[in-house]
Amino acid sequence: DYLTKDEVRALLRAAKRTRRYGARNHAMILLAYRHGFRASELVELRVADVDFRAGTIYCRRRKGSKSTVHPMKRDELEAVGRVLRGREVDPRDYVFRSERGEKLTRYAFWRIVSEAGKRAGLPLKVYAHQLRHGEARAQDFRLERGCIPLVDERVIRGRHRVLPGECFRGNLGTEVARTRTHLAVG
Repeated sequence: DYLTKDEVRALLRAAKRTRRYGARNHAMILLAYRHGFRASELVELRVADVDFRAGTIYCRRRKGSKSTVHPMKRDELEAVGRVLRGREVDPRDYVFRSERGEKLTRYAFWRIVSEAGKRAGLPLKVYAHQLRHGEARAQDFRLERGCIPLVDERVIRGRHRVLPGECFRGNLGTEVARTRTHLAVG
């Protein structure tokens, strides 16, 4: 099962409308969708994993998958920035925290996604894992606009080592640099 682009947009809008934690919930869903995070990987995200200057995020994978650095789109950087705004930030801190300032659990993220799905009025039960499967479909959207190199779905999921020319068009270094400067703001 996966969510369509329109369903993800509705989910993101609904998450943003959450009274107290709209910015956090929106950022969590956005990153889970775009980077294929598992719930357990997302809640383990640390401030040091997001490099605002380079526009990258370190995706620490579990279950034997390969951890990798992904380029971030401007809206993702802004979303994480809103989550961290007003906090005293230590690089070792978790990006996504509970009301008590503790790391969120994966169960909390599952609940956030489920509640956003209900609030969005989606005609299906929404699960956090569906976000993980959506990015491959979202790439089609960006490829149409020439905004991101052609990436094999296994690379996003951290299950494949990227070799130059294997999963990207052209030279890997050139394509990553191009991606950082040409990402369309969704």
